[in-house]
Amino acid sequence: MGVYGAGNSGAAVNKFVAPALLVAFGWTMVPQVYAAIMLGTLVIFWMFSHSEPSHRVPSNTKFSDQLKLLKDPNVLKYCQYYSIVFGGYVALSLWMVQYYVGEYGLDIRAAALLAACFSLPGGVLRAVGGWLSDKYGAHSVTWWVMWVSWICLFLLSYPQTQMTINTVNGATTFHIGLNVYAFTFLMFILGIAWAFGKASVFKYISDDYPTNIGTISGIVGLAGGLGGFVLPIMFGALMDLTGIRSSAFMLMYGVVWVSLIWMYWTEVRRTELMGRRAPACRRRTQAQAPRNDT
Repeated sequence: MGVYGAGNSGAAVNKFVAPALLVAFGWTMVPQVYAAIMLGTLVIFWMFSHSEPSHRVPSNTKFSDQLKLLKDPNVLKYCQYYSIVFGGYVALSLWMVQYYVGEYGLDIRAAALLAACFSLPGGVLRAVGGWLSDKYGAHSVTWWVMWVSWICLFLLSYPQTQMTINTVNGATTFHIGLNVYAFTFLMFILGIAWAFGKASVFKYISDDYPTNIGTISGIVGLAGGLGGFVLPIMFGALMDLTGIRSSAFMLMYGVVWVSLIWMYWTEVRRTELMGRRAPACRRRTQAQAPRNDT
């Protein structure tokens, strides 16, 4: 799943291809070139892929029965995690170019290059996140991913600020805010963290639902896709409302808080992750009845 998810690196490639086409040939050329690439991908898939019968569910399995797992609180929790690590990744990948242009006054090509510092590791390193999740467990990797995200988003949320202090020698003005280099570095770290998180969330699914990975990963993936669609709209609405560009990171910071609290009450308290003994977190499978303690 980590190797599969590394295809997200296409979001970074887009940062190089789309601006170059836009500048050289105009915006109408962008969808034409992408349509040709999609057609080529379709032909390659048709010629070289095949179906694996052992991966199919039994013929008597009803789709409605599989969707009953939407009532499982764990599924909803994983949806919430993925709406951050994937939905947030997609949303910020779309948002970063115009953020660099508006916040730091860069031209579109330089902005696209720096934005790739976030989106490229966010895709390529997903396979590494899958390996870490296999070795250390989905819970440990996701917990630390959320904390790294919390720190980065806290710093990214602070808007450019001019502060004037009256001293004995007169008024002194200070500027507080991230320059373009510090901002890009934090986005790079955030991209790495979310690459690991995208893999670790799917490791949860393979651990908890080994006989129903298809449906559950589809539901969780849907939550991530919705996050990637809804968050840019919310980013724009918040900027219109507050006039602060970094309000996008303030929103993501709040969403990460929800994940940390949810994870602590449902998982961390029952593990030794915090350095104290507690009952081991009971892993569950599809055959087990849903717990009510979440």
